[in-house]
This record gives sequence, C-alpha cells and structure tokens, in this order.
Amino acid sequence: MTVRTRIAPSPTGDPHVGTAYIALFNLCFARQHGGEFILRIEDTDRVRSTAESEQMILDSLRWLGLEWDEGPDVGGPHGPYRQSERGDIYAEHARKLIESGHAFKCYRTSEELDELRETRKAAGLHLALKPADLALPEEEVARREREGWPHVVRMHVPASGTCVVDDMLRGTIEVDWAQVDAQILLKSDGMPTYHLANVVDDHLMGITHVLRGEEWINSAPKHQLLYEYFGWPMPTLCHMPLLRNPDKSKLSKRKNPTSINYYRRMGFLPQAVTNYLGRMGWSMPDEREKFTLDEMMSHFDVQRVSLGGPVFDLQKLSWLNGLYIREDLDDDAFLKALRDWAFNEAYVRQILPQVRPRVETLSDVMPLAGHFFSGLPAIEEGDFDGVKLGREDLVKLLQFLTWRLETVPAWQKDALLAEVKALAAHFELKMKDFLAPVFIAITGSAASTSVMDAMAILGSDMTRARLRHAIAVLGGVSKKQAKRFEKEYREL
Repeated sequence: MTVRTRIAPSPTGDPHVGTAYIALFNLCFARQHGGEFILRIEDTDRVRSTAESEQMILDSLRWLGLEWDEGPDVGGPHGPYRQSERGDIYAEHARKLIESGHAFKCYRTSEELDELRETRKAAGLHLALKPADLALPEEEVARREREGWPHVVRMHVPASGTCVVDDMLRGTIEVDWAQVDAQILLKSDGMPTYHLANVVDDHLMGITHVLRGEEWINSAPKHQLLYEYFGWPMPTLCHMPLLRNPDKSKLSKRKNPTSINYYRRMGFLPQAVTNYLGRMGWSMPDEREKFTLDEMMSHFDVQRVSLGGPVFDLQKLSWLNGLYIREDLDDDAFLKALRDWAFNEAYVRQILPQVRPRVETLSDVMPLAGHFFSGLPAIEEGDFDGVKLGREDLVKLLQFLTWRLETVPAWQKDALLAEVKALAAHFELKMKDFLAPVFIAITGSAASTSVMDAMAILGSDMTRARLRHAIAVLGGVSKKQAKRFEKEYREL
C-alpha cells in the first residue's frame, strides 16, 4: 500500500498558518513512509471562494517549501482537484445514497427548521435533528416535490447508541449518536457540503491517512457512517491538536495575525516559519529546536506529537527567525533575503506611484514610504493627541474598522473604501476626520502617502495587525468596553 495524505484548504481568505501546520505534518507523514502528498481545493462555497485566495494558498505553501505530488496546478491521475469541478461526481454519489435508503431529500424550510430547534430546546431535548424529526407526511413531500420546492439531501443517522472511532494519536474515541444530526450532504444549489465531498474525494483519490485538526473529531462519526454506507474502507484518522494563543484560546485572527502572508510581509524567513510550525506539538528525537524540513521529514514519527495544545508564540518565532538570520545567512544571502522580502521589483512597483508625485529628491523616499518596508509602526499614545476624538471613541473607531475589515472578501481599494465610508457615516465623521487616526495606525504618521492605497498594498493581515497594535498602544479594550462595542457593532 502506498501511503497517500492530503491537505484540502478552502480558498475563502488569507492562507492560514493552521493550514500550513496541517499541510506540513501530512507532508512529513507521507515522506516518512515513501508516500505521496496531495493538494485539493475545497471551493464549494460559491460566495466566499475566490481564485485570488486559491493562488495565495499555492504561493504561501510553496514559499514555506511544502510541495505536493498532485494538485490543481500540477495535475495528476485523480483530478480534477477543485471540488467546484467535481459536481457531477457528488450528485451521482448522493443519488446512490438515496437509492440505497441511506439518505433522503429534505424539503423543510429554514423557518420550519428554526421552529423545530426552538421546540426541542424548550422541551430540554438534544438539538441534533434526526430523520424522524424532519419527516413530513408523504403527501406533503409529494406536493413540495411536484411544485419544485428547493430541497437538500440529508444522511440517515442512528437515533441512539455510541459511535466508536479509532484515532492514531487518541486511541478509541466514543461519540453519542444523539448528538449527531442528519447531516446535509448536498445543498439546495446542488453543491456538496464538506462531509460528502470529503469522503467521496478521499476515497476516489486513494487517501490512506487523514491528518486533520481536532475540530473535526465530532464529524468523524458522520464520515465513518458514510464509508459504511458506500461500502468503502475508511482511511486511518489522526486528529492533530489545535494551535493556541498564549492564553490557551484557539488561534484566531481576532487575537493574533494568522495569515502566512503576514509573516512573509513582516520579514520572517520561510525556513524559520516551517521549522517553528514543526515544533508545534512535535519534537526531534534529540529535542533540538532548530532543524530543516528535510531533517524533519527524515526523523518524523507521528507518535511524537503531543496532544497538549501547542502555543503559537510570536516571541519564540522571532527568536528562532533571528537565529536563522545570524547562523544561516552570510552577507550575500542576507542581501538576497532583503531583496526578496521587500525590495523586489513587483512590490516596489506598487509603491512607486504613491511616492513619485510627492518627492523632490531620492532621499525623500524612505521617510515618506518607510511604512511599506517595516513591520509594526513605532507609535506612542501621544501620537494620537491631535485626533479630534475622545479616547474611547478613538479606540472604538479602530476596533470597529478592524472587525469590518475581517469581512472584506476581496482585498481591493474600492472594497476597503466602501467599508471606511460606511463606518465614517456611522460615527458621523467626515472622511478626513475618520481617517486621521487610521493614518497614524497604518503609516505611523499623521501625514503620508494615501492610507487607503497603503492598506491595499500592505494586505489584510498586516493592516489588521497594525490596527490592533494601535489599539494596544492606546490601552486596549477592557472587557466592559468590549461588551458595549460588540453590541453596538452588531447593530450596524
């Protein structure tokens, strides 16, 4: 048997360090066994999936040195490798499940589903909806089908009992079937959910081992049941521990930069980031902290993974990155790294239109455009004294903008400007007054190149990181303030 592992990211935003972390361990496991590593794109979310995000995933994983044997860009014998191109395959397998009695068409409306859940909640029952809960009279089903009502395809699940799942790291996992709902397999638009597409693709692509985050443990019974329904052997499961913030909460973009693009933009070396991700819950046999990707693949043993939530510590990553710069880069390599980082032609060409109309000598460039070539601005609380806002309103403005920018699907100037205008109207501020503190947060100065263009060029995670940095400089947001802010923000 040839070991085959995969990573299956969704192209719905910036490439996440958690994706790289899982990709790294899948790659190392495959290489340890002389196997193959597959990249599959799960782009069934038609609203949020973008080609731009897919390309960022490919670029960021390659930047880290993680190469795949099969994928949407390199091809392979099991393509296509984008789920959006495999719709007929999923529809056929959903049809087979219906014909075998393992799935059913559900014509329930969203209003009916909400009412069902509220009724069960009031009665103190479990919230997982079972086929019996969703059943409609046969004549009503026939009427809705005849009239062309939208429907989904759901799987049958047991009403009671326990599902036993085997895991490489955790041993036997037991999940109460009462907590498992009649999962939607095919949405009303004909696109599959993750659960159907994941099982069908893993089988057809010959995946033998699935290393994924522990957040999927509760989905394992559904997947195991689908394998049984299809009569297929199930891949070996391994649920990896989630990356954590220093406070042990799940790593999230609301607390820390999570985009690989951010670490690239900040000037981290790819080999240092890959090395650090390899230290997330795993260690070399000799316990050394600095090692190459090749060394990790040579010594990899999945049983050395610790289930304690690995803490993603920026200070530790920075220390390791400094070690690589001092120990691995001579002057020539250091110069090349600098050029590749920020002084490459593609990046500088984006900046030139911002500075050329504003300078008289070349020496004017760096003071004017230094924020494009730095990390977090060296700002102080006093830098905001000239802003015509009270301190709480100032912090609220920056916090609201941070939250608003988290929802921007395509990071382009026009989209950013629309969000800024909407918030300026909410705060009843002229654009100039609204942008005054944003200028300082993003560029480190009250007057610089266009802050909107700067945000577009710097990218989403760097922009949000600078806004969060400014909020911290201003004293942060207390728990009491956070509750007020979130309530007001929800009402926008």
